[in-house]
Amino acid sequence: MKIALNKFTFFLIAFTGLFISAIVYFILPSRFFFDTHIYINDPGNEIGFIGSYPLTILFYNITGLKYLHFSLIGIIQFALLTVVLYKIGIPQKFGYISIKNILVYFAFFMMAIFISMPTKEFINFVFVGAIVLLFQHRKYSFTKTIWIESILFVLYGFVFRQYYVFLAILPVVMYVISGVKIRNKRLLTITSGLVVIIFLSLSYGMVKGQFMSEEIRYGVNSGRMESKNANSMISSPVKPDTWYGESIGILYGFFSVNLPLNGLKHLKSPHILVFVFWQLIMFGILFWRFRHCFKDGRKNNYELWQFFILFSFFIVQGVFEPDMGSAIRHKIGIFPLIYYLFYYEEFRKKLQ
Repeated sequence: MKIALNKFTFFLIAFTGLFISAIVYFILPSRFFFDTHIYINDPGNEIGFIGSYPLTILFYNITGLKYLHFSLIGIIQFALLTVVLYKIGIPQKFGYISIKNILVYFAFFMMAIFISMPTKEFINFVFVGAIVLLFQHRKYSFTKTIWIESILFVLYGFVFRQYYVFLAILPVVMYVISGVKIRNKRLLTITSGLVVIIFLSLSYGMVKGQFMSEEIRYGVNSGRMESKNANSMISSPVKPDTWYGESIGILYGFFSVNLPLNGLKHLKSPHILVFVFWQLIMFGILFWRFRHCFKDGRKNNYELWQFFILFSFFIVQGVFEPDMGSAIRHKIGIFPLIYYLFYYEEFRKKLQ
């Protein structure tokens, strides 16, 4: 029985990733497993239903995964995430060598590395995959789908990751702004998202006494300035304790995690350079496809709204990410959305 090239390539990459997920425990340095001790052993008795750490601890307790060896956890989790991508679909030209496909192949291997252990990103990947399938299958009207997606992001943000609430707010702003008659709508919508997140951070600072990036990114990084494991740390050139410092810090963070030209300085760290080039090329492709999607108009354009969600996430990363390693790991957590938008035209044709 013959198997199509695209399916053969998909399963070949998947089985290779499955092998990698089984052996990374024996290869990766201990810093990669820093949080896993908390998820498995719960030293602070944090288990609960609200919060990313409590809920992740609860998940690994309920599923029984905490009692398995990390190699087995890696195999199970990677296999399930591959099923999620298989449900989204396999592009017809997935077996051809192209820049776009190579980026996706590499992302499979990053999945095997970053989700081969107890991690929040496993839960995140499944959730985002469900959002993609909600849009892809179009069982509901466009408006109803947006309402369901927005409510899910708010609930998910409330019980798991607070900053996901912004993914219910920023796409609405982008959609409204995209109605303005201007030539470069991509740049306008992304700029509007950045302006809104800066405004929200400054408003938060007025109430809480600390701006969002000051409290989270600066707060995390200030305690590890001299650490040898923080060589890819994102450090704004201006301290984020003033309104202009916070504004510059968010913009600096956005470019650092999405267009990390400043990462090219890591010439002695080839693994960082690989991630830098992956992010640069990936962002460039998505930005170009964003433009192409605009040509289909705004009315009932499910894919355009997913672009708004994805770029909203990229904007939010500019506020919270402490280093480039975390930025890559969190992008793997939303990889189903990236995967779909890389090939959305083909998936949309299959639906039609």
